[in-house]
Amino acid sequence: MSAPAEGVPGADLPAWCALVRADNPGPLTLEGTNTYALSAAGSLVVVDPGPLLDDHLQRVTGLGPVALVLLTHGHPDHAEGARRFAAMTGAPVRARQPTLCIDGEPLTVDGAPCGVDGREIHVLHTPGHTADSVCFMVADERGSALITGDTVLGRGTTVLAHPDGGLGDYLRSLERLRSLGSLLLLPGHGPVRPDAAATAAAYLAHRHERLAQVQAALGAGARTAAEVVERVYADVDRALWPAAELSVRAQLAYLAGRSAGHHPPPGRGRDVSAG
Repeated sequence: MSAPAEGVPGADLPAWCALVRADNPGPLTLEGTNTYALSAAGSLVVVDPGPLLDDHLQRVTGLGPVALVLLTHGHPDHAEGARRFAAMTGAPVRARQPTLCIDGEPLTVDGAPCGVDGREIHVLHTPGHTADSVCFMVADERGSALITGDTVLGRGTTVLAHPDGGLGDYLRSLERLRSLGSLLLLPGHGPVRPDAAATAAAYLAHRHERLAQVQAALGAGARTAAEVVERVYADVDRALWPAAELSVRAQLAYLAGRSAGHHPPPGRGRDVSAG
């Protein structure tokens, strides 16, 4: 299996990893959904088969026999094609959400191994973008990598899909990723990032900036999430405002919970998206 990512000029991927990008570009999916195929002992582990696009699924199956499918979370741009892909390959599907699993056990134990012979993988529970979001730590003697789904993107920041996603959970997940060190980061959308810890630290800083902006908007008279978006996201493409409103709702819920003593203070730690 070759290292270069299909359709991703200059991507610096490990030799054991190939990337096939789905043809579903958009404001929230960037260039499209990244599907990763990880080499194992004569087979592949596929992470996020992506949307239900037959051409995309055929390209992934063309890389070789598939032993296992893993999902970072259940959003359709990552998981909609999983059932069709499982039928095409005969591979089981595992996810944190039991209803997404097909002939495989849910990823309920944080830190547990979830790979196959010839490819060591551990699941990390990282809720925040959604409640079922996970990342995958892929171990290799030449260096480990972290597959992040939508928890961290290759460009910009992610949306907190309130009410399923939550800011308190997300801050704790980012703190955890920051503690992992300078791993290669393989995101669900956009280009590869070289340093997971630095990226997570930047995400934390961005979230605190946004939280301060939301508080300032409330102090200036905003009363609804939509009114906060008009003030805080005035320089962001209006096509992203509905997604921005989800993140604002998550931030408002976080602030309400913190004033009621339900959340610990956030940890420390930017955006082209509606995050």
